[in-house]
Amino acid sequence: MAPLGTRPAAPAGKRQAAGPGKTTAKTAGTKPKQPAGFPTLEVERGFLAQGVTLLAGVDEVGRGALAGPVSVGIAVVDLRDHGLLADVRDSKLLKPEDRERLEPLVREWAVCSAVGHASSAEIDALGIVGALRLAGTRAWFEILAAGVRPDLVLLDGSHNWLSPQSQGSLFDAEPSGPVCEAPVHTRVKADMSCLSVAAASVLAKVARDRIMLDLHEEYPAFGWNENKGYGTSSHREAIRSLGPTRYHRTSWNLL
Repeated sequence: MAPLGTRPAAPAGKRQAAGPGKTTAKTAGTKPKQPAGFPTLEVERGFLAQGVTLLAGVDEVGRGALAGPVSVGIAVVDLRDHGLLADVRDSKLLKPEDRERLEPLVREWAVCSAVGHASSAEIDALGIVGALRLAGTRAWFEILAAGVRPDLVLLDGSHNWLSPQSQGSLFDAEPSGPVCEAPVHTRVKADMSCLSVAAASVLAKVARDRIMLDLHEEYPAFGWNENKGYGTSSHREAIRSLGPTRYHRTSWNLL
C-alpha cells in the first residue's frame, strides 16, 4: 500500500531540457504563450521584484473526502528562467489519464517536488486544518532534504494553513523535522491561474488517487476506485450498510 507520509522529492536543482509537452522560456527574447484558459507563470514572476527566485507552488487534495488521507503537493520553480509546461491545469479539470501522463513531466519540469499526506486518523486527531499543515510540513521537509530552500510559498486558497505561526495552539507539540518558515502568499483559485500551483495539484491528486486505489483493494465495497473517498450516494450507502472502516474520518458526519 502506498505510504501516508511523503513521496520522495526530485534531486536538488534538477532541471531538464524541454521535451515532449514542454516549452522553454529561453528563446531569444520571446515569451512562450499558453493556450487561453491554461495557467502561466505570470503571477509567480511578479515576485521577482521582491528578490524571490525559488518559488514553491502548493495545493491540497482530499480536503472534503469522507475517507483516505489529505494530500499536499509542492512544485518549486526558478522564476529567473523557468519554462512553461503544456497541458497542465488544475487537476480537477483534467481526465485521470491526462493527470497520469502529466505527473512525470511535472516532476521533470520542477526544480524540486514532493507530496505529503496526513491519514484519516490524523485528520480525526488534529482536525482538517491541522492535518493539512501536517501533510504540508511533511512535503516541505522533503524539499529541504533535497537541498532546495524556496524563498516564497504560493498557496492556493484564502487561508495560510501551512505556517506554524498562523496556527496558534493548533498542535500540542510541533511536528518533528523542519517546518515552513518561508513567507506564504495566499491566492484564491491560484490553481486556475498559477502554473506552479496547478502543477502541485496534479502531483497531489495523482499520489492520493493511487493511495485510494490501493485501499480499494482492501475494502472494495466502498467504491474508492471510482469515488476516491468522496461522499457519493453509493459511498454513503455502503457506510450505512457496512459501517465505517479504519480509513474513514470517523469524526465527520459520514451519513
